[in-house]
Amino acid sequence: MFAARLVASIALSAAVMLTGCAAIQRSEMRSTEQLLAAAGFEMRPADTAERQRHLAARPPYRGRVVYTYADPGGCHCLYLGGSKEYAEFQRLKAPQVDWDIWGGPWR
Repeated sequence: MFAARLVASIALSAAVMLTGCAAIQRSEMRSTEQLLAAAGFEMRPADTAERQRHLAARPPYRGRVVYTYADPGGCHCLYLGGSKEYAEFQRLKAPQVDWDIWGGPWR
């Protein structure tokens, strides 16, 4: 009886932890999608069979030299942008430093 309860408790704990990890990953994907959109990247949905095959062939969740970001798990789309959008994405993604507490960036 005790062993059965212990096994059930461990199984329940593992399920809760795995659900939490999946929720964090989805949250991070949404955050990246919002940054890409705010930086000016153009989102193109994979709304045809050909686009879905092309999206599936690309490395997921990675930008490339041509500034694309394939997202088959979130929006099922491809984000496109040029160097201007990529630079803005990097600026938005970078941690913000409060230079006032350090006496300005020139020091």
